[in-house]
Amino acid sequence: MNEIHAIVAVVERGKADVVVDKAKQSGAAGATILFGRGTGQEEVQKMFHHLHVESSKEIILILCREFEVENILNAIVEAGKLREPGKGIAFTFPVFNLVGLEYRRS
Repeated sequence: MNEIHAIVAVVERGKADVVVDKAKQSGAAGATILFGRGTGQEEVQKMFHHLHVESSKEIILILCREFEVENILNAIVEAGKLREPGKGIAFTFPVFNLVGLEYRRS
């Protein structure tokens, strides 16, 4: 199937370029990088016993086909060190009603 999925990763500021490079090496055609600021720092500090988490973040958005998700996500998790506390998060979801990328569908 050629179902489209989105991968969203929130990483430490300054890390997105490295993470996107690894995602591309694993099959991502490209990515969009946005800048953001987290609002849950107090809650994170309570959960992780006063661990400092930088509130400035980079948000990576990647669209890919369903069969590409696992490889790309694994590359993102590894490059962003997302299994370490406070380094960021990543998640995926299916995309419906996609407009604007019809020329890329095969």
